[in-house]
Amino acid sequence: MYLPAELRLDSLVMVLAGGRGERLYPLTRDRTKAAVPFGGFYRLIDFTLSNCLHSGLRRICILPQHQYAGLKNHLQLGWGFFRPELGESLTLLPPERGSRAGEYRGTADAVYQNLRTLQCQMPRYTVILSSDHIYRLDYRRLIECHAAREAELTIACMGVGMEEAKRFGVLSVDATERVVGFAEKPVSPRALPGRPGLALASLGIYVFNTQVLIDALIEDAACPTSSHDFGADILPRLVDTGRRVYAYDTRQGAAGERFYWRDIGLIDAYWEASMDLLEPTPPFDPHDPSWPTHTHFPFMPPARLLRQAGSSASIANVLACNGSQVVDAHVQRSILSPGVVVEPGAVVIDSVLMEGVKVGRGARVERAVVDEHARIPAGSEIGTDLEQDWQHLFVSPGGVVVVPRGLGPSPARQSPARLGPTEFGRARVAAVGAA
Repeated sequence: MYLPAELRLDSLVMVLAGGRGERLYPLTRDRTKAAVPFGGFYRLIDFTLSNCLHSGLRRICILPQHQYAGLKNHLQLGWGFFRPELGESLTLLPPERGSRAGEYRGTADAVYQNLRTLQCQMPRYTVILSSDHIYRLDYRRLIECHAAREAELTIACMGVGMEEAKRFGVLSVDATERVVGFAEKPVSPRALPGRPGLALASLGIYVFNTQVLIDALIEDAACPTSSHDFGADILPRLVDTGRRVYAYDTRQGAAGERFYWRDIGLIDAYWEASMDLLEPTPPFDPHDPSWPTHTHFPFMPPARLLRQAGSSASIANVLACNGSQVVDAHVQRSILSPGVVVEPGAVVIDSVLMEGVKVGRGARVERAVVDEHARIPAGSEIGTDLEQDWQHLFVSPGGVVVVPRGLGPSPARQSPARLGPTEFGRARVAAVGAA
């Protein structure tokens, strides 16, 4: 299924993928946020790009910035099938080296620094998306609604609780869903009319008339007090100056009966979304054949889950990827990414083990996220004593332990391998800030 040709060919997607992801540290220590693994096989950006594919949008620009070598490699391996001769493209647009030391100053500045691309292609509509949200949405309906209303900007949104709304941009709308007010992360969010417990939150999904976007970006770049951010600067200014800005309720364009949307911006949110995948009926299911999530699948043998006669080992509510091996171990409500090895006598509960992780004999891992190729030595314990874990690992405000990439505690907690002073300090700062 595709958009009508006049809308599909006149739509360009720009995916913001330049965030440092400091609140996801240490998962973002060596990679950009968009490349953080999720759900075993996937990277966060795969969900946004898959939505584009299913929506018939195949002219896509990705705007990365920090530590994006891994993201570039993933895109080359898993997303190299676009056909330029058919008007398709997937283009990586990192910041140009120049007067700003090759950095984007904000989400709006990222697009502003690529005005040349917009002006050369000059699509009728520009779709702005983030790369770190987990959701399923048909952008065709969003663009069609934008065109039917003759809007200049359409903001995808959903109703959230008042406390949660403080983390979002909050919209005020009239009876026609025209936006009459916009506040970024308000202390006192404005409730929806007739629904005092809910506010209308922006999801960071925008459709602009391209010329309106260009004019707004040029004006914003010249403003010395601007933070050059869509939510903090561009959107409020367009609403306040009376432009035709409309809200779009995402339930109209959700694939399936339920709309699931997660901002994977915190370690606790990442862990919670991962555990959602393990529910008997998950609220978000990448296996849905009507809306599959595309990615690069590494070439590995099938998973091997072995239990010898007389063993008390068990496996329940587990997502096990290719190449993973579990031998006489107890694994419950956990994600085993490609190449994970869990040795005999080990216990893994409520945890995410990323690619290449090895859990040694008799080790115990609970409520943890273990980054790629980390080693949990035999007899070690993770997640059973948070005070002790704080001495050498990262612990989130919600009590999720993160073992950084390539790291692991020493057996029996003796002489633990510690993060360097700078890294450990950043981890503590991230935890305090997230709290």
